[in-house]
Amino acid sequence: MAHPLFAETVPYREQFLAAGDGHRLYVEECGRPDGVPVVFLHGGPGSGCSPAQRRFFDPARFRAVLFDQRGCGRSTPLGGLHANTTDHLLADIELIRETLGIERWIVFGGSWGSLLALAYARRHPERVSGLVLRGIFLGSDDELRCYAQGADRGAPQAWQALAAGVPENEREDLLRAYTSRLLSGNFPVRAAAARHWLDYERALMGEAPLDTAPDARQLAKTAVQAHYLAQRCFVDATELLADIGCIRHISTVIVQGSDDPVCPPRTAERLHRAWPEAQWQLVAGGRHGALAPDMAAACIAALERLAACRDT
Repeated sequence: MAHPLFAETVPYREQFLAAGDGHRLYVEECGRPDGVPVVFLHGGPGSGCSPAQRRFFDPARFRAVLFDQRGCGRSTPLGGLHANTTDHLLADIELIRETLGIERWIVFGGSWGSLLALAYARRHPERVSGLVLRGIFLGSDDELRCYAQGADRGAPQAWQALAAGVPENEREDLLRAYTSRLLSGNFPVRAAAARHWLDYERALMGEAPLDTAPDARQLAKTAVQAHYLAQRCFVDATELLADIGCIRHISTVIVQGSDDPVCPPRTAERLHRAWPEAQWQLVAGGRHGALAPDMAAACIAALERLAACRDT
């Protein structure tokens, strides 16, 4: 498959927004100022945005807004956990929208970003003109347990290394074992846990293990992620699905890889059962990485469909 991503681009505007509680958000805008507004919600939690993610958006069509969520990427303080919850992130999205003078926008979120997109739409349905949800994650106990315990056997050798990183008596609850270590005040303990945790994630993504110790951004990512996962992402998945009725009218495309080992299809299927009106796009053989040609093509097509609906 020819790669569907658009050419590399640079933002036409970058700024830092004071979000309160000492947090400053890095925000960039790409494409055309008078284009179809769309906001990109990155995964993690804690991953931050990358220049490659700008390439989902046709620069001749979209006004794409990308930002690093609290505590990660270029936002400051790096790794900051104070006043860093899902409610704070939802308020940040609204702050960005209001600051940029956007009335309504398409919301595009993948993995953790899909949960954040759903929560934002539930809180501000009047501000959402469409949703693209990729690699669905709802933050349920079952999802977190299966991920940490290697239940889907997406990377068995890497999971064995993850399990071996803690004493045997803690291996029945690796999520608890690792979140406590990733939030530890003991730097060597935290750094060792971060390397195991990141290598497991990288294996599921089809990437090689780290060849050096985690850097500051990677340590911040694991701290923010542990902070959220330890609190079940500050969201009740059952309530989120029960409230689909208030956003059922929003044009939505669910893009899901059939072979995604990070966010397996069963979660997306659960969402689609609750929301059959949403367009269902199962990518045969698709995995978790949204930048892979098959997944990127499906996401770009979904964005185009929603932009076309907005124009009519």
